Amino acid sequence: MDAATSPARTGAPSPFDLFSLEGKVALVTGGSRGMGKEMCLAFARAGANVVVASRNLENCEAVAREITETTGREALAYGCHMGRWDEIGGLVDAAYARFGHIDVLVNNAGMSPLYDKVTDVTEKMYDSVLNLNLKGPFRLTALVGSRMKERGSGSVINVSSTGSLRPMGSIIPYAAAKNGLNAMTEGYADLLGPEVRVNTLMPGQYLTDIAASWDMEHTNKMAERLHLKRVGNPPEIVGAALFLASDASSYTSGTIVRSDGGIP
Repeated sequence: MDAATSPARTGAPSPFDLFSLEGKVALVTGGSRGMGKEMCLAFARAGANVVVASRNLENCEAVAREITETTGREALAYGCHMGRWDEIGGLVDAAYARFGHIDVLVNNAGMSPLYDKVTDVTEKMYDSVLNLNLKGPFRLTALVGSRMKERGSGSVINVSSTGSLRPMGSIIPYAAAKNGLNAMTEGYADLLGPEVRVNTLMPGQYLTDIAASWDMEHTNKMAERLHLKRVGNPPEIVGAALFLASDASSYTSGTIVRSDGGIP
């Protein structure tokens, strides 16, 4: 490209402008650690004010301070159990009271407790997994997504798992919940479109704090089957999350974006 036709000379926007979240507000559940924290920080660096939500208010407050100190963006910390229907409305009310609107919703909070035998799975454990991974995102998307549609724009990102596509016997309730989340994405994309885009972000294995309980020798051996031959690091989720949150994905809805190292 010569100087006469460069973006700077023609006034064409930079491709990087597509990923800007300037003037936007993002709400991230499970935002106090791991991939959720990385997304909160990335959205703020891209220009968004951020609502950091998780069960641990103290951790949310620490992330909110980091956002403000390192990016200058505003951040609201809110303690909320996303598996409890009656707590979700308070989170939504607080976010709208502080910022007036939400442009990006990331349903990231989740859990996958370990069990030795499937008969060890209690009703309480089963309900906890389904509540946090599926019921909470349904309710939060209903409340926020409806307001997004009324306002005329928005992006909802449901964080699923490759376990929903390739379930193992050790994660059956979790895999079922995340598979339900995949279906919920398509349903909400239909319901909230064309104003609101709804997509699934599907990570594989990432070295978040939950990896402390993993057998890393086995994990690394299993990772050898992936095209990239390794597990992921939390900052590596950022590119896909920014794509789905921003106008870069303006013609993407109701689909799954995988970030899994390449499952064969």
